Amino acid sequence: MTHYEAKMLNTAEGSLAGSYPFDAPDDLLGKPADQVVRAFFEHVDKEILHEHVDFEMNAAFKSKDGNAVTAMGALILKDDGHLPFLLLISR
Repeated sequence: MTHYEAKMLNTAEGSLAGSYPFDAPDDLLGKPADQVVRAFFEHVDKEILHEHVDFEMNAAFKSKDGNAVTAMGALILKDDGHLPFLLLISR
């Protein structure tokens, strides 16, 4: 297992909404960008919110060196609202 850091910016806060450390398999950043994002949201479901959060991903891509993933999308809230986010995941 390797320690990763996810930083999320959302439109509700207008600033860095949070920095979230999480552990995942060593080869996580070797996987496609969308799988890296899904791994982070699985951590959110289990360890932060303790319930499932739906999200839509509009874009996800890796840095040229493969050491970071950037994603844009929206959290889908229980009241059917959407909360746009920008997410950066790295070691």
